[in-house]
Amino acid sequence: MTSAASQPAPAPASTPPEQEGRTPPLPIRILRVFLYQRELTPVVILIGLFIYFAVSGGSNFTGSDSLSSAAGFAGPIGAIAVGQVLLLVLAEIDLSAGQIFLFCPWVEFWLHNSGVPVVFAILIALAVVCFVGAVNGLITVLLNVPSFVTTLAMNFILFGIVLVGSQEAAASPIPLSGQSSTISSIMGNSSWAEIIWVLVVTGILAFMLTQTRFGMRIISTGGNLLGAAEAGVPIRRVKVWAFVISAFFAGLIGIVDAVKYGTLDPGNEGVAYILYAVGACVIGGTALTGGRGTVAGAFIGAILLGVLEDGLTVLGVSTDWFYIWVGVVIVLAMALNVQFDRLVAKSRAR
Repeated sequence: MTSAASQPAPAPASTPPEQEGRTPPLPIRILRVFLYQRELTPVVILIGLFIYFAVSGGSNFTGSDSLSSAAGFAGPIGAIAVGQVLLLVLAEIDLSAGQIFLFCPWVEFWLHNSGVPVVFAILIALAVVCFVGAVNGLITVLLNVPSFVTTLAMNFILFGIVLVGSQEAAASPIPLSGQSSTISSIMGNSSWAEIIWVLVVTGILAFMLTQTRFGMRIISTGGNLLGAAEAGVPIRRVKVWAFVISAFFAGLIGIVDAVKYGTLDPGNEGVAYILYAVGACVIGGTALTGGRGTVAGAFIGAILLGVLEDGLTVLGVSTDWFYIWVGVVIVLAMALNVQFDRLVAKSRAR
């Protein structure tokens, strides 16, 4: 009688001949690339739009003035959007980010008019908006007030401060605007300064989210709040810092944008900016439910909106149609993201 221990182990199941060395068909491989590289979808849409407008509009669209106009529209949206990605990955949102973008240069303007040197005025203004971001974060995590409500209230507060402080009078000239110095060119006087700043900010935040410990904490917190807390992630601190970082970069580009145009309108509200920014995030592949987001995708989404706005203008289409197309693009992007998520889940379950 042979013991169980002496019985030979069963041979491993062999791979069916038809599966050995089999390469998936090309359409399947392309689909997998799009599933895991969400930035590719808005890139393809962006390229298609650019080609269409370039063919239809010719040099009127591809000229430097037209492209500069598209970049001018996309710059503020992109600056706010890339910061929002950090919060959306955490399943949070900052509805005051657009107003922070407008509020920061007002603080700088008031300080400079009070005799503060321009460099210190900029630094203090940035510190002020960082404080605003910290207040948003602390109210959200300590008082358990939804960030939607917290930041909506902050949006109204900042807008009211601008109206009261300015007495509804426009601010002009903005410090550094209209000057020919190197620092003024860097801070917004040159045509492409703002979009270059946004590119730099995008690179910084993309690296932060994907290559740093803090970024991994953001992703883990947004993906599984309870699991992250049990793993020792300081989730409250992570959220507060995400609000601060988002506010800092929105305020910084706000100053650059103010220097570029040289004036501030107290009646300009930030709500439109944040709506466009969230739309850019969605187009770029960021999930509004948390756990997944791409900074580069948000920037590409902002550029896509800029190209769409400028292209329709060049073709003589009423600007009213722009809002319709923005809505269509956002819905299509969201629908694609949902389907991609389902396909990814199915592929991982197999």
